[in-house]
Amino acid sequence: MPELPEVETVRDGLDRLAVGAVVSDVEVFRDYSVRRHAGGPAGFADELRGRRLAAAVRRGKYLWLPLADQTEPAAALLAHLGMSGQLLVRDPAVVDDWTHPHLRVRLHLDGAPSGARYLDFVDQRTFGHLSVVDLAPTPDGAPGGHGSPLAAVPEPAAHIGRDPLDPAFDVDAVVAAVRRRRTGIKRALLDQTLLSGVGNIYADEALWRARLHFARATDRLRPVEVRRALDAATEVMTESLAQGGTSFDALYVNVNGESGYFARGLAVYGREGEPCPRCGTPVRRDAFMNRSSYTCPVCQPRPRAGRW
Repeated sequence: MPELPEVETVRDGLDRLAVGAVVSDVEVFRDYSVRRHAGGPAGFADELRGRRLAAAVRRGKYLWLPLADQTEPAAALLAHLGMSGQLLVRDPAVVDDWTHPHLRVRLHLDGAPSGARYLDFVDQRTFGHLSVVDLAPTPDGAPGGHGSPLAAVPEPAAHIGRDPLDPAFDVDAVVAAVRRRRTGIKRALLDQTLLSGVGNIYADEALWRARLHFARATDRLRPVEVRRALDAATEVMTESLAQGGTSFDALYVNVNGESGYFARGLAVYGREGEPCPRCGTPVRRDAFMNRSSYTCPVCQPRPRAGRW
């Protein structure tokens, strides 16, 4: 599933290439891709026609485009990319009759700054979805996410914590909240109500940089250790963002259909048996929450029994 750097790469592309356009028409090719919209495909299309894409905004892994007409946006197009969802801005040079084999929804655009005709939602595995949702004010009065000064967030994302790259992210409050939990540090990093945007890949990379095992108990960690993990998560996601995110296959691309390249710089994730870049010890893989965790047994020693 795309994590913060991948979603931010898509957000940036939408901001440059599609924001400002007016939706002139909507085609829904697979009803399931708008299953979360209360009005169904017809209602989804009706709520988008004639609306201007006012901004492209992200909080954690949530991505939305506030919709404007003559007033301040009160609703937004919310995109959940799932495992394989892609938002592709179609270049005007591409012939009109081209369609992706997994095209699910197409927005026809007028007046896009790039001259794009379409914004396509492509989703091979169909876990992603689009919906038009109401915006709710942020409790702290700060912008809802990166990409807009509007102090509002989509109602389905209101419970999501701010991410480490958000200027309004309160690191001291998050450190305290993590230490109040009785869980493992990786589970805490993945808890989107505590902080958003960190997924399995970047949690493993951050914990390797912070020299912390994924099972270290949060209530036994010192504040400086939790802060070190958060700083490492910020660092690794910033570096990934500079390279367009992490791609392991063709399922993650930016709005131009290009892949990210941070996979080449991963230290431990997906590198079972390969040498740790820091000490040379073979990287270990452990089962974790129906997924995997990758650690260096020397740099990240497993906690002793009774100290999980």
